[in-house]
Amino acid sequence: MSAPPDPGVRTTDPLDLSRSRHAEPRRGGGRTWQVLIGGAAVLMLLALTGLAVAALLEDRTATPQAGQQSSPPAVEQSAAADGHDLDSRDTDQAALTAKEVFPGQQLVVADGQPAYRVLKTHSSGSCAVAATGEVADLLVRLGCNQVVRATLRSADGDHLLTAGLFNLTDVASAQRARDRIRPMLDERQGRFRGMAASNDTEVVATAAARVGWQVRGHYLAYCVVTRADGERISSTDTKARDILYDMIEVYLNRGVLERRANGGVASQPTAGPTDGTAGQDGSGN
Repeated sequence: MSAPPDPGVRTTDPLDLSRSRHAEPRRGGGRTWQVLIGGAAVLMLLALTGLAVAALLEDRTATPQAGQQSSPPAVEQSAAADGHDLDSRDTDQAALTAKEVFPGQQLVVADGQPAYRVLKTHSSGSCAVAATGEVADLLVRLGCNQVVRATLRSADGDHLLTAGLFNLTDVASAQRARDRIRPMLDERQGRFRGMAASNDTEVVATAAARVGWQVRGHYLAYCVVTRADGERISSTDTKARDILYDMIEVYLNRGVLERRANGGVASQPTAGPTDGTAGQDGSGN
């Protein structure tokens, strides 16, 4: 029987990431990602990026969760001969690490852009720590065995976010999770959890949030974004839309997973700008 509706989740109008300052052609080597941003039962296929997009507004009222990780942005886009097939854990056996996904305290998505501050990172073999209710149950049933995530602050300090990667069994299980999460969020039957890094970042786990998620191979990437002041985040908040695009498409897809698919051919910075994501999710069931 379905869990009772989660009163902390509400939907809003779809976000059109094609209008984002980051919208640009995908380069070769990466598989098409499908991004879902919870919305009023609207699914949009973006012609230039192949991303399905919607928007979700969530009100959080519970306790903070564990931190999450980040990874570097610059990668080789062409597949390497010794690269990994990301469609299954059978062909991509190495577990993710926090250092791989979120290696530093600063995350620069693109040259010339101000850095996100990585406040906290976390890796766990229990995917349920990063979700609640039926969303958490779904991830476990579909074989999720790891989540790596981080909480970050935007360069201007106005937004807090939590972002990361769920490691599922194969592409089919990741796609099934992607398709089933949206109706669960719309019905308030669960949500992604945000992670507080300190007392002044608890709103990432309790305040209203915009949420996005996307699949590549057997990974489900996600990000939740809140206002740092805890005020309700507007469906027209273009900065939140840009953050979702930065974290999910540019950083996690074109950065972390593209590098992994290429067999790690891109160097990972050990100093200077690094990647990170952040967001908020309530910890209620």
